[in-house]
Amino acid sequence: MASRGIRTDRAPAPVEGAPYRQAVAARPGEVVWVSGQVPLDPATGLLAADDVAGQTRVCLDHVRVIVEEAGGTLSDVVKTTVYMLDLGEFAQMNAVYAMAFKDAPPARATVGVRDLPANAKVEIEAVAVIPSRA
Repeated sequence: MASRGIRTDRAPAPVEGAPYRQAVAARPGEVVWVSGQVPLDPATGLLAADDVAGQTRVCLDHVRVIVEEAGGTLSDVVKTTVYMLDLGEFAQMNAVYAMAFKDAPPARATVGVRDLPANAKVEIEAVAVIPSRA
């Protein structure tokens, strides 16, 4: 199956030299796999927020713009994985997440981890299925 890379300047670029893309899309139906998004400002490369709620908002915004670049919306997201440094902050993350996916939340796994890139507190990856809008 042919695949294509998805790239937008509205989300952070992959780390220089790192062997991954922001997202990959494959037809039919178009499935889009969005790489893990950390809360970096695309312009500066610095953390865009300090707290878990703010970082979650930024990560979800990156997921949103990448899925939009592929031709979809957040409502096309069918699965996410949330990585968190401190699961004790789950309620703060979940409140922001619930606002982003209020109509039809996707399947989700939330995983506690020891470390994340760029000293982030949260990272979110996603899978979207974008229907043909022809």
